[in-house]
Amino acid sequence: MPVDTTEHDIPIKGDLFHYNRTGSGKTPLVLLHGFSDNRRCWLPEAEELQEFDVILPDARGHGLSARVQPEQEFDAVEDAANLIQALGLQRPIVGGHSMGAMTASRLGATYPDLVRALVLEDPPWFMPRPGRQGHVSFKDSPLGGWIRELQKLSLEEVIAQNRPQHPSWSEATLRYWCEGKLQLDPNFMTARSVFRGSWQDEVRAYACPVLLVRASSKKGGLVTPKVARLADELNPRVQVVQIRGASHHARFDRHTDYMKKVKPFLASLEA
Repeated sequence: MPVDTTEHDIPIKGDLFHYNRTGSGKTPLVLLHGFSDNRRCWLPEAEELQEFDVILPDARGHGLSARVQPEQEFDAVEDAANLIQALGLQRPIVGGHSMGAMTASRLGATYPDLVRALVLEDPPWFMPRPGRQGHVSFKDSPLGGWIRELQKLSLEEVIAQNRPQHPSWSEATLRYWCEGKLQLDPNFMTARSVFRGSWQDEVRAYACPVLLVRASSKKGGLVTPKVARLADELNPRVQVVQIRGASHHARFDRHTDYMKKVKPFLASLEA
């Protein structure tokens, strides 16, 4: 049975951010989606985590949240921090996938008093390079071009086109993922998300428990064994687990295995 959530818009510094919330538990759990996904991509996991107050926001330029201007520069970490503070959440657990994991990681490093724990699913830790500062943009990237082509199609056409490539995904997951591609603001691909420092610096700065969920490198997982070992060495608070046989979308490919890794970690925080 689908999880029961309420939907809201919240104004933050002149922009509206959209989110779903279960309100079902005491401990807040904020889950941040990946690039070109939307908040609904976390609903299958929220359904199994109803002992938590699960908050699922759409990132800027995604889903039903604020649009962006061409070439706009923004800070996704500030967006996440402002959302947590605007909702009055008391030290939530923050999880994320890919782009959302990158945001969650920087949030935990930048605002250690704001976050109780982190769950990071395959963050893109090959970027940025150590010591480099700049921005991330999808302008002129093959991924951006692929999404622009998808946005010429209907939702049902996008689902039909992508179903053969993802046979292990549930119908709901596939639909949410495809929906996100159509909802993505095209200007987001020219916008610039600011990053500062390196993921190594972030890992060193963690002051809370962190679960790093990696996939299979042979299947396109971004966190390589070398990166995982380094993260483990840099901070004893980091616990590394692997979803074997899973791609970058680990929880989509192996939902049951993902939950078997994540649930004990979350339970340990409640003990």
